[in-house]
Amino acid sequence: MILLDNITLQIAHKVLIKDSSLSLSDGQKVGIVGTNGCGKSTLFKVLKGQLDLLKGTISLTSKDRVAFVEQELSDTSVSLLDFVMNADTKVKELKTCLQQARPEELADIYEALHLADAETLEARASQILKGLGFEQAEFLSPLSQFSGGWRMRVALAGALIKPSDVMLLDEPTNHLDLEGSLWLTDFLQKYKGTLLLISHDKQLLNDVCQYIMHFEGQKLVLYSGNYNTFQKSFALKKQNSERQASKQADKKAHLEKFVERFRYKATKAKQAQSRLKMLAKMEEVDTVSLDKSSHFDFGTPLELPSPFFVLENGATGYREGEEIISHVNLSLNFNDRIALLGKNGNGKSTLAKLIAEELPLMAGKITKSKKLNIGFFNQHQGEELPLDETPTTYLSSFMAGKTEPQIRSYLARFGLEGDKALTLIERLSGGEKARLLFAKITLNAPELLILDEPTNHLDIGGREALIDALNAFTGAVILITHDFHLLELVAEKLYLIENHTLSSFEGDLNDYRAFLFSKLTENKASLPDPPLKEKKQKKKEEHVQKSLSKKEIRQRKATLLKIEETLALLEREKKALIKKLTLLTEGDKIASCQKELKHLEKKLLKEEEKWMMLSDEISS
Repeated sequence: MILLDNITLQIAHKVLIKDSSLSLSDGQKVGIVGTNGCGKSTLFKVLKGQLDLLKGTISLTSKDRVAFVEQELSDTSVSLLDFVMNADTKVKELKTCLQQARPEELADIYEALHLADAETLEARASQILKGLGFEQAEFLSPLSQFSGGWRMRVALAGALIKPSDVMLLDEPTNHLDLEGSLWLTDFLQKYKGTLLLISHDKQLLNDVCQYIMHFEGQKLVLYSGNYNTFQKSFALKKQNSERQASKQADKKAHLEKFVERFRYKATKAKQAQSRLKMLAKMEEVDTVSLDKSSHFDFGTPLELPSPFFVLENGATGYREGEEIISHVNLSLNFNDRIALLGKNGNGKSTLAKLIAEELPLMAGKITKSKKLNIGFFNQHQGEELPLDETPTTYLSSFMAGKTEPQIRSYLARFGLEGDKALTLIERLSGGEKARLLFAKITLNAPELLILDEPTNHLDIGGREALIDALNAFTGAVILITHDFHLLELVAEKLYLIENHTLSSFEGDLNDYRAFLFSKLTENKASLPDPPLKEKKQKKKEEHVQKSLSKKEIRQRKATLLKIEETLALLEREKKALIKKLTLLTEGDKIASCQKELKHLEKKLLKEEEKWMMLSDEISS
């Protein structure tokens, strides 16, 4: 149980959360959403004990062990495998005790190691590293050999393997590819503890979360359901609040009109005073909003004859004689929407840099239009921005002859309006720096946009704005991203980079997901056998299943039908409760309805477990 009791959180002079309370039950998976800068990561710092509240308390039950991703990993010679295994501090402590133990203590320590699943620790660490994109040959390499993005994967692996009751994850997919994101989704779905997940990835929020915690103004509001359900619930709530605000505005206008007309008439003065008191007592109805308006404008490029870029049997790499990709054939037409798929390290970014002329052609031939302009968004470009300049001064060096108002007007096309255009770059958020990069790469109205992980620092509103802008853009687009939602709404052609070459992927994104799931299944098949106690239990279950008579099977099928009827009834009740919840405005009624919903969901879970157990018995 996590209880937030009347908390107020403030950074410098900015209040992020004010007088807010809510509780989370054990095992809930909660997505935390809100615009950039609203306080999501700051709340995590409080939960991790790194920051104090201004007021109120946050309490966790005594058994709660909290796991989170360490933000900075030291330059250590410890291998990846050992680093991840050491994150299970319980096993590490027990092994240390084992070395110093007296003979009479050994039995207890070995029993404790067995209960902590020490026998499978190396296998579990290996599977997590593999799932997050590391090759088996890299497991024994020192951590110091890996770059920042790969180190963050190792840090994530450490959080995933650590025994925990509560897990805090802040944008865990930012450094993952599609394969890694899908593996992580599968892992989090099976996690037994309480999960708090900050993410702007709609697919992840929909696939993993059962609740959404939303920052509304300075309040935290908990919604039942995944992100899609939250959007529908919030839309109804917003509509209701706007309707109430409109009614109150009409009533207020009517009262003011009466007072204005009759306050100086002796016969009506008393009534006018009464209405003045009513006006004074009227409280403002707060309207709610999902995200701040967000937009991008990539301009209108010059239309070029197709194909405007042709790569024949191409190859490139970072060092002479060491090709990363080879035998690549690619033709680009105007208005193409291409997604580059494949595991990190196979050459997606390398190919993007070749097309953007940031890497040399080592073999093959490129034919392209002389008028072609390319806008290349590289996920690491933000690290090269001059932090001591403002967006306006930074762009002025690329916009010769343009006045400051003209530069600021251009920046506004990318959401950097008002004071943001004059703020030092070091004080901009990650999303705002990304917007600045978009503004810079599209200065020359490029006919081709190459976007390598463009969504890493954008909030959900920013991602939706990017989707709208790309769909409105008339030039060609090449996308490298782990965001399935972005790919589904933009990409039309899929290319897979595998075994360091490029091929067309036959099928759509659903087919590609199925392809990745099949790989996940193959990886699971390579796991070591379960411990002996699990084998015995499995044999016992198999024996029970085989001994079922035809009569018992018929009885179970009848019970299964009854459970299905109960499940349908409970689902209808749940939908009705969610709809009711979206229309409520009073705090005590909302709390009561949420309690009723929580009780209903427990009943649903129990019935689903019964259904699964009976279904397995019948199908065996």
